[in-house]
Amino acid sequence: MGKLILQRLWQSLLVLLAVSILSFLLIFLTGDPVASLVPLNARQEDFDNIRKQYGLDQPIFVQYFSFIFKALQGDMGESFRYRSDALGLVLGRLPNTFLLAAVSLLLSIIISLPVGIMAARTKGRWFDLIASFFALIAISIPSFWLGVILIIIFAGTLRWLPASGSGSWQQLILPSITISAFSVGFLIRLIRRSVADTLQKQFVVTARSKGLTERTIAWRHVLRNSAIPIVTVLGLQFGSLLGGSVVVETVFAWPGVGWLMIQSIEARDLPVIRAAVLILAVFIVLINLVVDIIYSMLDPRIKLNSEANS
Repeated sequence: MGKLILQRLWQSLLVLLAVSILSFLLIFLTGDPVASLVPLNARQEDFDNIRKQYGLDQPIFVQYFSFIFKALQGDMGESFRYRSDALGLVLGRLPNTFLLAAVSLLLSIIISLPVGIMAARTKGRWFDLIASFFALIAISIPSFWLGVILIIIFAGTLRWLPASGSGSWQQLILPSITISAFSVGFLIRLIRRSVADTLQKQFVVTARSKGLTERTIAWRHVLRNSAIPIVTVLGLQFGSLLGGSVVVETVFAWPGVGWLMIQSIEARDLPVIRAAVLILAVFIVLINLVVDIIYSMLDPRIKLNSEANS
């Protein structure tokens, strides 16, 4: 187990290094950030002074190593737009993003778990067909389009729910439904397939011969033996919900890291963009690391394979 954890930690560090390099380089493709910091009638001297003030006159590799050195000390620079600590801005928005992702994951579990199990138990019948069709639709719908449709129906036409903002549980409903749609469809298909395969095992036949009800077999025996892929994907889905909240937060003006990133990209606020990308990457990598460890604990074959490869 110790070797496996060290191996995953090393891989996680490599991933974070790659993310830091790509995010640092790709940001410059959006244009000259200095252009957003000077007035329209600025002279060349003004451009040069701004570049020197923020260290943008240095070679790009010098800027990168300076950024990494300061980031390891908790300093990711000052926001061009807000004139405050970039890391503090991101961390201040992070709880809203976590709240949205957590509620969306909980909603996904509440819907997909019973529907997926029931679809597997009624394989080939009307409920299975309806559940499979619903899962396909949920996976196929773009999140931004679904968000706009929900706003038009429930906020515009029916006026049941607010269209944007945060602060109350009503404002959390529409973005949670929007961001969880893909996860619901994906998990329904995964749970259906995993449970359907487990229902063909010999221990299920033995449980039926003992006179246990189908509900008891499904929830007490089948689900437990189908838990490995389900638990793994649930952890990965939480990471995907964190990363995929950018579009949904923008549609609903939800004050999270995603919306802050979009505003910073529009303003070419490099320190905030870098801080947001790295912070989200760190949490997603940590979630994947925890999932790998849990997976190896649930399935000893992972540990054995790791030791055999080493």
